[in-house]
Amino acid sequence: MKEIIEGLKKKDKNVTDELLKYYSPLMKYIISPILANEQDQEECISEIIIKVWQKIDSFDNERGTFNAWLTAVTRNTAINYAKKIKYHVSDIPESMPSPEPTPEQVVIQKETALELKKAINTLSEQEKILFYRKYYYLQPTKQIASELGLSERAVEGRLYRLKIRLRKLLGGD
Repeated sequence: MKEIIEGLKKKDKNVTDELLKYYSPLMKYIISPILANEQDQEECISEIIIKVWQKIDSFDNERGTFNAWLTAVTRNTAINYAKKIKYHVSDIPESMPSPEPTPEQVVIQKETALELKKAINTLSEQEKILFYRKYYYLQPTKQIASELGLSERAVEGRLYRLKIRLRKLLGGD
């Protein structure tokens, strides 16, 4: 893995094959709940490789592991790809206002995200895993249940109770 990171930072084009060889299963695991179509998944993986190539300098091994960094890049790229294929530029009328948030909305979003992060940190490790799998990685309940050895109903019940607890911690809605 160290060789892959060093190769990426040195912009060695041969290392992208190694990156795909070792990390494409992880990338597919992350994007499959977001993108159902295999062709979209393959195209998204190509975009992920490009993003990793472009953003490798932002990886800081003191802030987290390469797997965690790659997971975030993969997830965000897949979500952006899904939005892109859902809304083609030609489908948007010119009169439509910009979807970009206002500066006030950006501040509110950051404050809300910080409060949510604090609330999530109060959860047990198992609850965090369940929360992140469902709401961060967007995995289907069936997949979570299967991989955790639980029934779908048990997963849904736990998620429901987690949402209620987080809602209370965040002050209501």
